[in-house]
Amino acid sequence: MTVRLGISPVPAADDLDRVLRLTALADEAGLDVVGIQDHPYQRRFVDTFALLGHVLARTERVTVFPDVANLPLRPPAVLAKHAATLGLLSGGRFELGLGAGGFWDAIAAMGGPRRSPGESVDALSEAIDVIRLVWSGERSIRHEGEHYRLDGYQSGPVPPHPIGIWLGAYGPRMLRLTGEKADGWVPSLRQDFTPERLGEMNERVSEAASAAGRDPADVRRVWNVMEGPDDPAAFADTLVTWATSHGPDTFVFWPSGEEQEAQVERFAAEVAPAVRAAMGAT
Repeated sequence: MTVRLGISPVPAADDLDRVLRLTALADEAGLDVVGIQDHPYQRRFVDTFALLGHVLARTERVTVFPDVANLPLRPPAVLAKHAATLGLLSGGRFELGLGAGGFWDAIAAMGGPRRSPGESVDALSEAIDVIRLVWSGERSIRHEGEHYRLDGYQSGPVPPHPIGIWLGAYGPRMLRLTGEKADGWVPSLRQDFTPERLGEMNERVSEAASAAGRDPADVRRVWNVMEGPDDPAAFADTLVTWATSHGPDTFVFWPSGEEQEAQVERFAAEVAPAVRAAMGAT
């Protein structure tokens, strides 16, 4: 099992120099991915997609993705065009993390729709279809849906590689949708979502993939990890245990506090090599 490792710095407008240092460090140190959370209504944050483009221009190897894109504030056809463009500009180093939305008061305050839980899942499922249509390169695309409509859209450009759609999902319908239609699953470890609970959710994703006639292994499992590597050896052992017991194949570490550079350096220099060695990958 190959385990990928990366970081997700906070896109704070007053700390952009640090964000760029951290992403450059991740690239230079051989980490695999950089994720950036997407909360357009957060006044302290810069725009995630603009930042992702800037990060791609300043790096050479690392893959970047929104962790995860706020669908209610980003129409899927435009989102697909943006993703394809970032893929072209970076030589295929972009993946699309996508979420159904949350914080509905803030979304509505910015002019977005206020959706019920059921509506948000339906809209996300429909958006996946729209995005893949836009990536197809077909001419005169039409889509008549409950939430989105295309009326003779001339799609393009085609992405340089098959961009994965990774869903931030927790509820039963979202987990089922992930297994049925998505290319990846992006949950976050936190107090109410323990490794054991995410492991149970992981099984639901696999079951839904199998029921849809898909290979569960085709769905990436990307866990956001908030705890820092104060003890790199112990942290590496923990990640290996989670990977072997609960199914994640990618860990995205969220540095925090005043010593973020040191945290990322330890993660890249000590944790990542130990995890790769233990999992039989280099």
